[in-house]
Amino acid sequence: MTTPQWFVLIGTLLLVRGLTATLLQRLPVTAAIIYLAVGLLVGPSGLNLFHFNPLKESALLESLTEVAVLISLFSAGVKMPGTFTFTRWRSPLLLATVSMTLTVAMVAAFAYYVLGLPLGAGVLLGAILAPTDPVLATDVQIRHPGDRDQLRFTLTCEAGMNDGTAFPFVMLGLGLLGLHELGDSGSRWLVVEVLWATVGAIAIGVSAGIALARVGWVLRREPHKHALMDDFLGLGLIGVVYGLCVMVDAWGFLAVFFAAVALRQTEQKLARTSQPKADAQLLPTVSEGSLVFKEHLERLSEMMLVILLGGTLFLNSWTWQAVGVSLFLFLVARPISVLLGLWGSGTPWRIQGLVAWFGVRGVGSLYYLMYAIEHGVPEPLALQLIQLTLIVVTLSIVLHGTSVKPLLGMFWRRGNPGPGEPP
Repeated sequence: MTTPQWFVLIGTLLLVRGLTATLLQRLPVTAAIIYLAVGLLVGPSGLNLFHFNPLKESALLESLTEVAVLISLFSAGVKMPGTFTFTRWRSPLLLATVSMTLTVAMVAAFAYYVLGLPLGAGVLLGAILAPTDPVLATDVQIRHPGDRDQLRFTLTCEAGMNDGTAFPFVMLGLGLLGLHELGDSGSRWLVVEVLWATVGAIAIGVSAGIALARVGWVLRREPHKHALMDDFLGLGLIGVVYGLCVMVDAWGFLAVFFAAVALRQTEQKLARTSQPKADAQLLPTVSEGSLVFKEHLERLSEMMLVILLGGTLFLNSWTWQAVGVSLFLFLVARPISVLLGLWGSGTPWRIQGLVAWFGVRGVGSLYYLMYAIEHGVPEPLALQLIQLTLIVVTLSIVLHGTSVKPLLGMFWRRGNPGPGEPP
């Protein structure tokens, strides 16, 4: 496709999406399914007007998916309701750690014993496919800062954290393939990739979020009364936190999410404790002011990346291996890992069931795949991982996208709190 044709295609999609927003809410499909259909139509599976080669364009796709995930993580973080308590965050923490580890292990075993992949490749595939996605899962995530639905909170919080907790397993897989130093008996991996990278990321993110919240709060109040550019402040916080983490070998995705959570919750705390309270409630905040802009960027990145995904697939991409690992992930690994991870947590069974199903895979998995390729995965193995991952993400868009509205509708009709309602 020529550049003018791309302008026409994207422009038409934007116009149609903007004019049919209300209609799409009533349809039993998500926007991502429509974008995927367009990509399949113009790609090699349909009219063959263009083909996006993820192996040749791995550096570009890594950068695009990296930015998309960062924006989505920030948006998810600033929508976290209420103050942080271990009781409320217990289920997401278990999902992002225990369930994540179990999913990686089960997918790795499937890849090793059924697909015949080397152990390192199996662990790497498990790490790529284990994290749920903050970009393509917007229909099952918190929609605004006042949304207190427990199901949405659990899924949003899990997606915000497990894009960081998956990184140690990516490095473990690369290490088992001889592409990363693990140290004696994995000692370096445990100390650097697991402990330091995780604790350091949370510390950097929380510190930066609190600092920006307090500075913005002081500047907006008497005697300064400065006007602030919240969009720039939000993007600046993402850039500084992520850059610092990369420089010190900490997990930047995890840091950005916790920076956004700390920013929002610190601003809420300042608003509650400030006098007079009426005036405090009228003051704008960095988190709310930057959220709308970030959500627009999130929608644009979703459209672009899903169209590219459709443009990568050929009809012969649908092998039994790719479909098999997808069904194993959705129907076996995800449900078992969720039920075991949440065992004894007190999470209602209906919420556990929906969490077990709505493990959406998407842009985060594409990022980890491109990250691994850029770190030297051999081309034959890279091609195999690409095929498996693309089919998993595609099936996730279709299966989860067609089931989200009916299942959530049934969930709320049975007396559970709807979006924005108190639990």
